[in-house]
Amino acid sequence: MAQINPSILSADFARLAEEARRVEGTDGAAGADWLHVDVMDNHFVPNLTLGAPVVESLRQATDIPLDCHLMIEEPDRWAPGFVEAGAGSVTFHAEAAAAPVRLAREIRAKGARASMALKPATPIEPYEDLLPELDMLLVMTVEPGFGGQAFLDIMLPKIRRTRQLIDKHGLQMWLQVDGGVSDSTIERCAEAGADVFVAGSAVYGAEDPAAAVRALRQQAEEAAGPGREG
Repeated sequence: MAQINPSILSADFARLAEEARRVEGTDGAAGADWLHVDVMDNHFVPNLTLGAPVVESLRQATDIPLDCHLMIEEPDRWAPGFVEAGAGSVTFHAEAAAAPVRLAREIRAKGARASMALKPATPIEPYEDLLPELDMLLVMTVEPGFGGQAFLDIMLPKIRRTRQLIDKHGLQMWLQVDGGVSDSTIERCAEAGADVFVAGSAVYGAEDPAAAVRALRQQAEEAAGPGREG
């Protein structure tokens, strides 16, 4: 089953609690599966967003679980604090982690899902042996650091290779894509093997964000076809 994770990077930062509620399910209609929180430190990426205190506040403002994507240096030091702040899933970058296996195990031990992200130029193959330590693998489909970028079609073969490796090892892990995901790109991502989709402006730029979430989910599930587990 496809999962849609709206990115608050595209929301109104002055009204984050209200923006989170705009993607919740209402009257029996499904809403967002997770709320994607982009954490940037102005070092690993050239932008600065928010930190653990805001995550803690968001956790109190919404029932949607928080999917924190750490685009930061020294995630080995900082990632566990985001679990303590209330994140249900924490993603660190392979390019920044000093000891990714140890970090993934620490995140899991604290009670969150452990995820690792790869920049567009970082291949998946060197990390094949690490996959069993993870609950999710994030393939970036833009360069991390800014919202609103155009989707990189050249990432589709990498998504397919990643799905093949996951299936090869019989893992029940999720494959997430982040960057330029919209109604015009989500089907290609789903066909390539992704099952978790981060969408920013495609959701928060819509008149009805919750309805946009449902429409994107339907597109992804139809494109993926029967038989794929989420």
